Order: sequence, then structure tokens, then C-alpha cells
Amino acid sequence: MSQRKIIHVDCDCFYAAVEMRDDPSLRNVPLAVGGQGGRGVVTTCNYQARAYGVRSAMPGGEARRLCPDLVTVPVDMPRYRAVSQQVMAILREVTDLVEPLSLDEAFLDVSDVTEHQGSATLIARHLRARVRQQTGIVISAGVAPNKFLAKIASDWEKPDGLFVIRPQDIAGFVAKLPVQKLFGVGQVTAGKLHSMGAQTCGDLQQLGAEILIERFGKQGYRLHEMAHGRDERPVVVSRTAKSLSVERTFAQDLPDKAACDAVLVNLLDDLHARLARKAEQKPLHKLFVKIRYSDFSTHTLERVRESAALPVIADYQLLLNELMTDTRRPVRLLGMGVRFRNDEAPITQLRLFD
Repeated sequence: MSQRKIIHVDCDCFYAAVEMRDDPSLRNVPLAVGGQGGRGVVTTCNYQARAYGVRSAMPGGEARRLCPDLVTVPVDMPRYRAVSQQVMAILREVTDLVEPLSLDEAFLDVSDVTEHQGSATLIARHLRARVRQQTGIVISAGVAPNKFLAKIASDWEKPDGLFVIRPQDIAGFVAKLPVQKLFGVGQVTAGKLHSMGAQTCGDLQQLGAEILIERFGKQGYRLHEMAHGRDERPVVVSRTAKSLSVERTFAQDLPDKAACDAVLVNLLDDLHARLARKAEQKPLHKLFVKIRYSDFSTHTLERVRESAALPVIADYQLLLNELMTDTRRPVRLLGMGVRFRNDEAPITQLRLFD
């Protein structure tokens, strides 16, 4: 089997980052999301608050004792979920093989991606820049030949970091890796391993699989594999969606409809390319176009698609003609897409360019 190229991305202090993005007055103060009231618990906090010892799952009262100037805001899950959807859509511009772990982190398998010279490192740099540009959110990324190492790598230079573990670096890297960095190793397991003389993965290698299995059962074999930097778990795509779309956000607004018509051709090429990458193409149900004007008002128009053939430029020109009644109104974003006939459809793709 060829060597996998895995990226793990993690939004830095995600909920707090969304709050700081949307309210500039919060950017230079210690901030906690949650933890309000007498029994409130901190959901997350920014790095200024972490410097005082504030941590997630800490009672708000304790957090305020550690940091008297702590600012707290209520949790706003709908807003965080919307930003998460934007981030995940950007990740799916590059590959369909995206496995979200939560709202703020995901694995990507970019083994077969040819863009960016086929380099996972260049892809990770591209994604970090795109997410920051399009959403204002900072992500850290780890690049490695497997999921276990990629997740460790993404945390290695947080915040706002990118760390790469190349295949030839694995042996040296894991030999020095503290056992408490291993997935599933908490304080109790770490204490047991320390009592066995294992401080690092190099020490675990010396203990061998038999001793670890005898002491920890199935987890012992997993510890043995991780100690050697091995992890064969694939990236699992478990979520499906009902549409696929491509968009462009322009650094300078398009001045009129004629300029939009010119962009439609390239958008359609991108849409066809995304459709062609689907292993199982589902029947098309609708076509749609989307416009965001310079005043940020957004409008979408969709129509049922009767033909099973790939959409052509004339299909989208008709929709744009109907949607864009003011032909001289500046346009900030232009998009097009398809909706599928059933719920077992490929994952939504968004392509946002400046």
C-alpha cells in the first residue's frame, strides 16, 4: 500500500476565536466562553486567559479567582456551527476525504490530491491561508503519514502552527515522544507506564508488545503500535450532504452582469471537475446560482433539473438572467451548484477564491 498523506487541522481556541473575530473589543483581553453565573463552567478560553491557568471544564468561579479580569461571554452554538460549516467546506475544496472530529477539527486524506504539487505540506499551508482569509479563523495543522501522528503534529506548534512529520522522521520523532502524548493515555495509564520505566515511546518499544498486552490487554497492542508510529486507520467520511457547489469571492467586486457572465464559464469548469471526482454520481435534482452583492446581501435561485446530463453554461445563464435583475449592481461573490435527488449524496463542496 502506498504511503498515506494525512493532515489534521484544529481551529485554535475555536469558540473564543469566533467571539474575538466578531467583537474586536475582546481580542486583547482574557476571554472565556461559558463560565457565567454561579455554576457556569468554562467551555473554552483564549490564550490570554490560559496564561493565568484558566482551562476548559473549569468552574467559572475558579477561573475568575485565577484571572480577576476575565471576560466571559455566553456560548452561541448556532454561530459556532455556522463558522464550522464554512471551515469544513473550505477543507472539502481540496479533497472529499474529510473526517470531522468535532466542530473545530478534522482529518483529511490528501494522498491522491495532485494540486499544490501533490505536497501535503503545501496543501496544509494553502488551507491555513484560505481559512484565515475566508473566515478570519486561525487553524493549526499537522502533516504526517497517518492519523495518529498528524493529530500529534497539529498540536506541536500551537497556536497558529504547522508541523510536518515526514516518513523518514518517524523513528526519531516517536522515540522521544512522551507516553502521555499517546491517544488514550491519561493520568492513570501514564502513571502505570511510568511505574514500568516507560517515560517515552522509545521506552515502550523496549518493553515490547507481549508485556504491554499482558498488562493492558487490547490497549497494550495499540500502545505498542503507536510507540512505533504506526496507525492504519483510514480517514472515514461519515457525513453526506445534498448538494455540491462552487463559489468565488472576488478581491474587487465585479462591476456588472457582463463580468459575471464571463466568470460563469470558469465556475462551470470547476463544478464539472468536482462532479467528476465523485466515485458514485447521484442523480441531479436541481441547479442553483448564488449572488452576494457589494452590500453583502445574498440571493439564491434554483430550478428543478429535468435532464440527467451534466449542466451546461446556458442552464446557469438562464438562472443568472432571472436572478440578477439589476445588471449594473456590483457583485462580491458568485456561485453555482447542483442539488441531488436523495440524501445519500456526495458532500457539499465550496470553492471560495480571492
